[in-house]
Amino acid sequence: MQHTGRHFLQIPGPTNVPDRILRAMDHPTMDHRGPRFAGLGRRVLAGMQGIFRTAGRVVIYPSSGTGAWEAALVNTLSPGDRVLMVETGHFATLWKDLAVRLGFVPEFISGDWRRGADPGAIEERLRQDRDGSIRALCVVHNETSTGCMSPIDEVRLAMDACGHPALLMVDTISSLASMDYRHDEWGVDVTVAGSQKGLMLPPGLSFNAISDRALAAAATATTPRAYWDWDAMSGPNESGFFPYTPATNLLYGLAEAIDMLNEEGLDRVFARHDRLAAATRAAVEAWGLEILCREPRHYSSTLTAVQMPRGVDADAFRQVVLERYNMSLGNGLSKLAGRVFRIGHLGNFNELMLMGTLAGVEMGLRNAVVPHSAGGVEAAMAALA
Repeated sequence: MQHTGRHFLQIPGPTNVPDRILRAMDHPTMDHRGPRFAGLGRRVLAGMQGIFRTAGRVVIYPSSGTGAWEAALVNTLSPGDRVLMVETGHFATLWKDLAVRLGFVPEFISGDWRRGADPGAIEERLRQDRDGSIRALCVVHNETSTGCMSPIDEVRLAMDACGHPALLMVDTISSLASMDYRHDEWGVDVTVAGSQKGLMLPPGLSFNAISDRALAAAATATTPRAYWDWDAMSGPNESGFFPYTPATNLLYGLAEAIDMLNEEGLDRVFARHDRLAAATRAAVEAWGLEILCREPRHYSSTLTAVQMPRGVDADAFRQVVLERYNMSLGNGLSKLAGRVFRIGHLGNFNELMLMGTLAGVEMGLRNAVVPHSAGGVEAAMAALA
């Protein structure tokens, strides 16, 4: 079917790239060893400290978020080290699988994919580790596959309550620059992030924010690393350069994204996402459908995963929406395949974009003959009002 108008990209990332960032990237490639680039490098490295809310080091890689996962592990751990991880969804599981392939020994706290990490369960397990053999705890802040958020501040309090020395590593790939996050204040040792969600960029950049404790661990870790080596980044980064060819034009866009976030103000960015997420949930409830996340305290502000009625194929519904209205919704991943669809409401996003998204969903529910009640769009409007 031939469509007019813009495609509605309402997956939970990659997100819509604003025209302002596209224009910023639309420059000739500069000499990444020259003085002009040094200014850009220093600008984005310092700017990302503000986004992570850290006074410590930030490393930028030309990679997807998976690369930043690997960097966090290989810089701080040695082969055979034990790692505690939490099963909050598909991406937490992938991070665990990556740890296995790298030669570490992860222990998975099981979960039902319908809530975030349980600080109490984490504390209980760490208290049992009396010899401190668990070297790191890895938690996904916002599980993109489920729409469940984990309370990282409470996780840190649980670790402190039992006095466990493990490093705390947090994946913020679908929450950074969209949901409240505080690397230093929450005592996080390594924060992982990517460019293609709250930062409003195309895929291709990933990040580690690094504490002094993590840097000290890196000095003694024996896992081989080359491309991901923090130490190799250190000297060049001090003067705004990188040890290998960076994604130059994405860094132009990153500088613009940082400016846009600071102009709006991070607290207002977070409040906007909270407001639009609440309106989305109001629509889902009005339709009589079920929000996958069962714990309201853990609701994500960047996406909502919606469980379909028994016997209804979520992917068939998504196909109807794509064909009729030129809108992409997120699919269910691994054990949620065909059972849920995901509405992304993050990044460069506002009330009218949300209304268009929810109208497309509601019309699609009708077209696909999915059992539901009308009135979701009106409920979202009332929530916003």
